[in-house]
Amino acid sequence: MENCIFCKIINQEIPSYKIFEDEKVYAFLDISQATKGHTLVVPKQHVTDIFEYDEDLAADVFARIPKIARALEQAFPEMEGLNILNNNKELAYQSVFHSHVHLVPRYSKKDDFSIHFGNHTDQRTPEEMQAIADKIKEQVK
Repeated sequence: MENCIFCKIINQEIPSYKIFEDEKVYAFLDISQATKGHTLVVPKQHVTDIFEYDEDLAADVFARIPKIARALEQAFPEMEGLNILNNNKELAYQSVFHSHVHLVPRYSKKDDFSIHFGNHTDQRTPEEMQAIADKIKEQVK
């Protein structure tokens, strides 16, 4: 893609702090570093978001994440956890429209990174939950 910053990074047109590269993915430090070691795993094939993945691309990208996660854990033994995030579309906070997976090392509850899902179990009846599940299940092919 012509003006895609991640395509330019993959093609070495823009410098990056490369962590890992093979024929399918390119992994590099996120320039914003939410925490030390915050890494992006990017498919070399330009796809906008998860909705454009086929099974092969998903297998290629997601199969490499544990290897990179273990590398982060080895590099930073003080790491106490890891968030793996994939934002899709603008409303879900995707800001670069070349799919990418964030690996965000966690060092403490005070590391200035948080995600809050909350507890919403009382918002839907069991019947509503079943209707939602059935609607999605019908679409899984």
